[in-house]
Amino acid sequence: MSVTPAPVPEPLRCSALAADLDSADFRSGPLRRLWGEEADDALGRGMREPILRAIAADDGALATLGRLLVLGMPQPRVAVTTALPRLGVEGLVALGLATADADAVTPMALLRPQSFVDADGIGEWWIASDLDEVALDGPLPADHVLGVGGASRTLAEIIMPIEVDRALDLGTGCGIQALLVSRHAGVVIATDISARALAYAELNARLNGVSNIEFRRGSMFEPVAGEAFDLIVSNPPFVITPRAEGVPEYEYRDGGLVGDALVEQFLRTVPAFLTEGGAAQLLGNWESRAPGGSVPFAGLDRVASWVPAGLDLWVIQREQLTPLAYAELWIRDGGTTPRDAAFTPLLTAWLDDFAARGVTAVGFGYVLVRRAPHPKGEVSEPLRRIERLAQPVSNVGGALRYGLAAHDLLAEGMPATLVTAPDVTEARHLLPGNDDPNVIELRQGGGFGRTVSVDPALAGFVGACDGELTVMQIVAALADILEVPLADLWADLEPRIRQLMLDGLLVPAEDAATEQGLVGSAGSP
Repeated sequence: MSVTPAPVPEPLRCSALAADLDSADFRSGPLRRLWGEEADDALGRGMREPILRAIAADDGALATLGRLLVLGMPQPRVAVTTALPRLGVEGLVALGLATADADAVTPMALLRPQSFVDADGIGEWWIASDLDEVALDGPLPADHVLGVGGASRTLAEIIMPIEVDRALDLGTGCGIQALLVSRHAGVVIATDISARALAYAELNARLNGVSNIEFRRGSMFEPVAGEAFDLIVSNPPFVITPRAEGVPEYEYRDGGLVGDALVEQFLRTVPAFLTEGGAAQLLGNWESRAPGGSVPFAGLDRVASWVPAGLDLWVIQREQLTPLAYAELWIRDGGTTPRDAAFTPLLTAWLDDFAARGVTAVGFGYVLVRRAPHPKGEVSEPLRRIERLAQPVSNVGGALRYGLAAHDLLAEGMPATLVTAPDVTEARHLLPGNDDPNVIELRQGGGFGRTVSVDPALAGFVGACDGELTVMQIVAALADILEVPLADLWADLEPRIRQLMLDGLLVPAEDAATEQGLVGSAGSP
């Protein structure tokens, strides 16, 4: 466990610290300019020496705060006093972010600016968290509170940009997701089993002047029993960890259950906490198993079995690792490397644990569950999309929102007029000397970056979707050109047109302007 106490999010001192950080221009852009892009990128790979070399002769406020709060290095007391004129060294200590003696101030936490872009524009948060393995120069304590890492950025990217009354951030950690969701929610309930994490999350909310977040301690859905939410987001402690002696149980990533049981428990439980039309979005791991040499049970099939058939479910697997690769990834994440004596025992524990359940692979990805709205009192066929996507993606939240909207719209019938989405291009592949393409592809520039192979009939349909002609006018014209019965052509094209709508390559004409705004936007800090 950490030997340092949790921070103390006292409101007046948080306001004073925010004012000092603002006066020092303690933000991503100025810091990056101060020490250079290459040094800034190197810090993301765990190297702080390039930054230290770049600002070695600089004792200004921004350089002092950069060394103290970004790198987690002690600084002269005089320099910190100058850099924090409102809060002072005593105030920083009272917040639990540092200790001090007559000569130096020693950081007990990191505090870094994190920029983001969402539907309302560009912004930035100050995010405090525990010292990382670079600052600690060793493995992390079990109750470590993580800052904004890769998983946090991924979840921020996939959250749908929707306005809601009530939102829940389950397993809030340092509070970054609650802060982002708070921009489009009336109230956010942020929960965590860790009192230390909640202290950081509350401090970060106060530091950034956000007042519509309520913090509650407890495991899973216990703190919100009997309540319902329009949006639930979670980066839960989904990492599969052996329940064996000597294996650290990091609170920020390990939920204390066997295998992927935490993700299963979440998905089986979450429907009861959703309002009508409410959605839950989370990151997770899932195991593919072949116990005792039996037929493999794919992880995606297992995920689908955890969600009741009447709910919308969209699962996207982004990657899949072997048990060995997975074990190495998370042992290193805790700060233990193959050079350390503890590495081999940890690896053995992980591989034994996977072998006991017959695990052949571990998948990672996004899960969206929705209690579908039924404004007319009608029950439509739920959306069930289970897919593997390895290609680069962007604005996933916008793409998910549009996919759900398209599903709801198609439940009422095909729109009269469609428009090709502005990020869609066409590629034709021809054999040498052949005038007719043997492959035609539609390529999506944003969202899920899909490439869809189409035949000349569907390519012709998409090419004619400019908002001038109706769907049936285009199909009738194609039937004449191709000299095929209209009914036969429609029977062939209709399901594929629906799929292009669900994938965001075709949009209703009246929604074209909205779709223009979605393409190219982002939501990650």
